[in-house]
Order: sequence, then structure tokens, then C-alpha cells
Amino acid sequence: MISRLVWFAAGAGFAVWGASKVRGSLRRASPQAVGQRVAGTAAEIGDAARLFTRRVRAAMAEREAELRAALDQRSEGPDAFSRPE
Repeated sequence: MISRLVWFAAGAGFAVWGASKVRGSLRRASPQAVGQRVAGTAAEIGDAARLFTRRVRAAMAEREAELRAALDQRSEGPDAFSRPE
């Protein structure tokens, strides 16, 4: 008798646990929840793209400044073209 009661309680507990898992899965699979996750992911991708663009532009500006400085140094040095006077 006691073993039947233990097994009944274990089965009832497992059924409650399983039902809560199924309800949670259905809630996560609802159209609203999926839409919110997609919108959140799209926002993250947009932020990452903006950050990437900012970093690329900063690197481009830095490299351009380096190249301009090197070009200015070269034009002022002894190897510079001499202008006829």
C-alpha cells in the first residue's frame, strides 16, 4: 500500500513538472514572444553594425592622417622635387 502511494506521488509530481515545462515551451513559442525575440535580435544586429561602421571610419581617418603625414614629410625632405626658379 505504501509503495503504491509513493509511486502515485512520484507520478503526480512528474506530471505537474512536465505540465509546467510544456506551458513554458508554449509561452516561448507564441507569436508575440517570437516577434519580441526577433525584434531584439534585429536591434542588436543594428547596434553592432553601427559600432562596426564607427570603428572602420575611425581607422580610415587614422590611416589617412598617417599617410598624409608621411606624404608631407616626403615632400619636405631632400628627395622632394625641386621647382624651377
